[in-house]
Amino acid sequence: MTEPARSPSNAVTEPRYDELPLLGELGVRHAWDVLPAPLGTLFRLAPEQVVRAAGLVRTGEAFPLNLALDSFDPPLFGRPATAHTVYAHDRNTFEDTLDAFNPQASSQWDGLGHVRAREHGWFGGLTDQAEAASALGIHHWAARGIVGRGVLLDVAAHMDIDPFDNQAVTAEDLAAIAAKSDVELRRGDVLVLRFGWTTEYRRRQAAGDDMPSAVKAWAGLSGAESTARFLWDTGVAAVAVDNPAVERGPGAREDGSLHRRLIPALGFALAELLDLDALAAACAAHGRAEFLFVGVPLPIPGGVSSPANAIALL
Repeated sequence: MTEPARSPSNAVTEPRYDELPLLGELGVRHAWDVLPAPLGTLFRLAPEQVVRAAGLVRTGEAFPLNLALDSFDPPLFGRPATAHTVYAHDRNTFEDTLDAFNPQASSQWDGLGHVRAREHGWFGGLTDQAEAASALGIHHWAARGIVGRGVLLDVAAHMDIDPFDNQAVTAEDLAAIAAKSDVELRRGDVLVLRFGWTTEYRRRQAAGDDMPSAVKAWAGLSGAESTARFLWDTGVAAVAVDNPAVERGPGAREDGSLHRRLIPALGFALAELLDLDALAAACAAHGRAEFLFVGVPLPIPGGVSSPANAIALL
C-alpha cells in the first residue's frame, strides 16, 4: 500500500504508528505520551487548518448530519429510548423534559471515557473512573468544538457492500477509494465514511421489517492493526461514519477491537450513526469530496458521549 501523505508538522511532532510503544500484552500501540488528554487526536485540529477549512464553503449549502433522537426504536445495543415530554410551565409558556436520555441512542460522539483498555485504563493510562471522567469528559471537547476539513469517502458508492453484513473494509480499501476520488488525506482532517448503513436501515424500516431482529451484523472498518496504522499515519483528527460502531460487527477475534485500538490507546474522536445521504449526493453532484465540518458536543461534565450535533457546509 502506498505510504499515506503527511504534513511536515506531523513528521516533526508525531512518530509513525510503528514507532509508538506497545500497551502491555494487548498487542496495540498507544499515543499516551504523544497526544494530550483530553483532546487526543482533536489536538491535530490547529487554528490554521480551521481557517483553510472555512475556505471550503463555496455554495453555502448546509447539511445537518444528525438523525432524529427517536430514529432507532428501540435504540441499538439495548440502550433506553428517550422519553420526551412537553409541559406547561405556566399558562403561556411550554417547556421540554427528556427522561432516560442516552446520548448514544442516535447520531453520536464516542468520548475518550467511553472505552478503556482493560486493566491499563483509559487514554493516558488513567485507571480511576472518576479521575477519567474529570480528565477526559466530553465537556472538554464541547469547550473546544470540532471544526475542520471534512473529507467524504463514499465506501458504498465504490464497493459492492451489503451494509447489513459484517464485511470488513480495510486500510487498503480506504486508500484505493481515496485515490479513485482524487482525495489526499491530510493532518487534521475529519474522515467521513459512508457505508450506506443508515440508508439500508431506513429502507427496511419503511418496508415494515422487524428492525431489532434485523440488526445482527453491519459492514464497517476492519479491526486489524493495519486500520489503526492507516488512520494514525494519515494524521486524521476524527473518524465519522453512518454505521453503528465504526468497525464491522461482529468483528473477528484475529483482528481484535478497533475501538480499543483507537479510543483508549490512540485517543481518536469517533462519531457514529451520522446521516450522510444528502451530503454524499451533493458531493457527487458537485464533483468534490471536501467541505467544512462542524461538530459541537453537548457540555456534559464528565460525559463519555454526546449527540453528534454535526453539520457539513459546502
